Amino acid sequence: MNKGFTMNKEAMGVLCLLREKVEKALENIRSALKAHGGDVELVDVTGDVVKVRLTGACVGCPMSMITLKNGVERALKAEVPEVKSVEAV
Repeated sequence: MNKGFTMNKEAMGVLCLLREKVEKALENIRSALKAHGGDVELVDVTGDVVKVRLTGACVGCPMSMITLKNGVERALKAEVPEVKSVEAV
């Protein structure tokens, strides 16, 4: 017996569309991160929460959380209003 979460086709379609919008928005900000030796990788989209991994020079940088919140999260929220928060994993 499967007690896991199941999603109907409509909900899966909405989630796929949201993920595509997030990926496109990340592409738009990626160049700014790469200019400083960093990058961002989309890990997951769960509801209105986006999980990303900062890579490159961002790893271990003391300013990475500021980059995440003031850069990545702000840009994603502006381009994809469905996004409520961005978390680093």
